[in-house]
Amino acid sequence: MNKKKSIFIVTVASMVGLMAACGGKTDQSKSTTTTPAKSMLEEKKVADPKGIGEVKNVNLTDPMEESMIVSGKAIYEMKCSACHKLTDQRVVGPGWAGVTNRRRPEWIMNMITNVDVMLEEDPTAQKLLEECLTRMPNQGVTVGDARSILEFMRKNDVEKVGSKDEAINQ
Repeated sequence: MNKKKSIFIVTVASMVGLMAACGGKTDQSKSTTTTPAKSMLEEKKVADPKGIGEVKNVNLTDPMEESMIVSGKAIYEMKCSACHKLTDQRVVGPGWAGVTNRRRPEWIMNMITNVDVMLEEDPTAQKLLEECLTRMPNQGVTVGDARSILEFMRKNDVEKVGSKDEAINQ
């Protein structure tokens, strides 16, 4: 047998084997639809700018509520300052300077009060986790205390970056 004929026979045999392994040619009217791999089906999640949780709307006041600022500062010092600085410096977690300009108030409060679900389901929170490499612990902060922390963040933003609440329209 010559070399060309051998190559032809091996090629045809390989094609027949592949067709048999793949099911060969089928009648299109009888074929079943196959689903793509899971990774192809997964759509990129779009982050809700308000986050995921109980907080759906936050009424911000101007001027800011001084009593909430004082309470928020105390909570920050007790539960947050070990991981978050008031500047843009990242320690364990991201720095707080400018946070109210980047995130809606609802998102901030949901991140504080519903941290586990936010880290599991919110794409923005997941991206922060990838950057920081440390899960924010659930501190058991109430919605009322989270509102006080938010008010303290607003005041901090005015002091550190000169503006606050720019994320409201996102």
